[in-house]
Amino acid sequence: AVRLPGNAPADTYLRIDEVVAAALRAGADAVHPGYGFLSENADFARAVEAAGLTWVGPTPESIEAMGSKVRAKQLMRAAGVPTLEAPEEPTDADLPLLVKASAGGGGRGMRVVRRLEDLAEEIAAAEAEERSAFGDGTVFVEPYVEAGRHVEVQVLFDSHGTGVALGDRDCSLQRRHQKVMEEAPAPGLSDEVRAAMHHAAVEAGRAVGYAGAGTVEFLYDAATERFWFLEMNTRLQVEHPVTECVTGVDLVALQIGVAEGRLLADLLPGGVPVPSGHAVEVR
Repeated sequence: AVRLPGNAPADTYLRIDEVVAAALRAGADAVHPGYGFLSENADFARAVEAAGLTWVGPTPESIEAMGSKVRAKQLMRAAGVPTLEAPEEPTDADLPLLVKASAGGGGRGMRVVRRLEDLAEEIAAAEAEERSAFGDGTVFVEPYVEAGRHVEVQVLFDSHGTGVALGDRDCSLQRRHQKVMEEAPAPGLSDEVRAAMHHAAVEAGRAVGYAGAGTVEFLYDAATERFWFLEMNTRLQVEHPVTECVTGVDLVALQIGVAEGRLLADLLPGGVPVPSGHAVEVR
């Protein structure tokens, strides 16, 4: 245990210099990003590598590429991954719409718009909320899928360009756009939809030269069996244990193996495990 002086996150776990200094002081040779605080901070990844330590995560460039939801959408569109697009000049036929924060998360800056006359006001409010929460006022608008489900795919890439999908999770039960319950595998998907979603997730990771464990999130419309890219989390997620429960893999061990430069074929000698059973996490 290394003491970080201070009583607030900004003085401790969000201080890149203090965390790197603590790692060096402890004689560590690698830093695992965890799944909060600086876990998706490209500057932290660069600082760790500049200190001569191994970063147990994707490259800083991959983190940055997926860090902006607007930029990520552009990359996914180019890679052939389905994305939701709102028209430049929406009409009543395009309602409802969803205003989203480009750099945000946890439901911050998200607003459902059901009347066109409210759109400008909601965009301004979302920009202000995002600026105060994330220091970035960029927002975008997309169609709001009323009864959409939130399904995400766990991916793993080695540092040699090979990637696989390690199953999926359903995170549809939410409160204020924040996940409350996660389950693996995602129930009620046809084999065709599941296979297509896994393929799209791997293509998404490949588009940014991904390495390590990550999660590609999709919005799924059960009525039409269509799905669209939401975002990619360039880290381990709080709900990763439900995937471990049904696949029997240790995602953290796999992350470390990738950071050591090992091949996916060596890390998963039996190939991609077929999920067995069902796991639920509630928070």
